[in-house]
Amino acid sequence: MPETPHGDIYFEFTVIGRNVKVSAIDAATGTEISILGPATASQSDLQRIALQKLMIRLKAAG
Repeated sequence: MPETPHGDIYFEFTVIGRNVKVSAIDAATGTEISILGPATASQSDLQRIALQKLMIRLKAAG
């Protein structure tokens, strides 16, 4: 489980047909984002993209 300056990040992967929904949740703030990617993509790539999106959201929130 990755850690950020805020604390731990939790990931959830849900297969939806040919796609995978990845949710990333910041444990400290409860902030959650989701992305949708192809099921053929690697889990690490999808996790990295979701983490980047979460970091952008957390930075925008202050």
